[in-house]
Amino acid sequence: MAQLPGAVVDFARFLAGLTNRLDRRSGWLAVFLERDPDGMRACLAGSELPPWDVVDALLQDLAADQGAAAARTEAATARALHAAATAAHDAAPGAAAALAGRLDVMLREQRYAAERLQELTAHRATATTEEAAAALDVDLAWAEDDHRRATARCAELRARAAALTPPAAPGPAPRPAAPEPPAQQARPKKRPRGGARFAGIAEEAAEPPPLAPVAPAPAAAVRGARFAGVAEQAGEPAPPAPGPEAAHAVGGAVARLHALRAQGRGGEAHVLLAEAAGWPASRLPLLAAELHRAGLEADWATLLWEVAALPPAGLVAAADALAAAGRGADARQLLRQGVARPAPEIADALHLLTGDGRDRQARALAGAYLAVRSPEDAAGVARSDPDRLVPLLLDAARSVSEERHWDLVHAFRVAGVLA
Repeated sequence: MAQLPGAVVDFARFLAGLTNRLDRRSGWLAVFLERDPDGMRACLAGSELPPWDVVDALLQDLAADQGAAAARTEAATARALHAAATAAHDAAPGAAAALAGRLDVMLREQRYAAERLQELTAHRATATTEEAAAALDVDLAWAEDDHRRATARCAELRARAAALTPPAAPGPAPRPAAPEPPAQQARPKKRPRGGARFAGIAEEAAEPPPLAPVAPAPAAAVRGARFAGVAEQAGEPAPPAPGPEAAHAVGGAVARLHALRAQGRGGEAHVLLAEAAGWPASRLPLLAAELHRAGLEADWATLLWEVAALPPAGLVAAADALAAAGRGADARQLLRQGVARPAPEIADALHLLTGDGRDRQARALAGAYLAVRSPEDAAGVARSDPDRLVPLLLDAARSVSEERHWDLVHAFRVAGVLA
């Protein structure tokens, strides 16, 4: 490490100190060590630089293990050291060519992840049993994580490459977006799905084995509410239909996005998607249709991730609008992504829904949470109001599987929220 630039040494020491404070058998650290032990060792030695989303995931582990205050204290140091180490790496000879090569790899991974999301979503719609659906939900969660990480890394690599390239002509510089940290990301289970190496170090992305086909089935019986992407429930008003002004705004945004992608201005494209996520929920189905028509399916997946990070009220409205427009698969995907947030926020969302009398929607959100989070996480949700949330979560667990229900009963008893 002594021959490396000082900034690289400083960051590698920080990273080693951070990982030494974490449990290597659980959380994202366990996933990274299992997926790419060589890459992790290279990052700890300073010969490779992990993408920012990896550092942020480790900070999420720290928050779960030692509290949010400890993670906040380390986050500012991590950002400063990572930025300095990045600058040192990119000052080395051949850095521009290396960044271009890695960007090419990540673009392929991003496309593959988007295709896998579509494939898994189609298989999820034809799952014949609750157990098969629950297993596909886990696969979907990991495929969504792969796509989100690939998208963030593409933006990060483009920003680094742009910093090395002098502008061709004077004028305002593009605004590359910083890579999005997974602030609402769930802690992973021990058995990871998906095949991408965690640090994007490999020159060639390994292809995971083909997905086993799921036999087609007759249409499942309608259950739940519009929020879950199925039938509209009598007495629940449909979201307002978008007018000509909304259609004009959507069309203009998609045209702008298409132009930015054609010019390789990924940072500005990401900013545009982040802004669109805050639009009225009624515009989401229009955005979905226009993005698919323009061949920007990967941007639709990215937009769903941005929407999933909205506060609970916005998340509920967005999923409701998609389901009411017949985009049930997108509504379910949004739910799965939306539950990747801390337990207190899930508890607040469930309180919001049940307080508004939207019990079926609350069960749909709880079911999505239980499909991808551990029973111990669910116990953390229930702890804020056991009288209301324990029955709700147990009822939702039965809709996932009988095994999940009994796992939840055990976790609740261990946590002291159920006698």
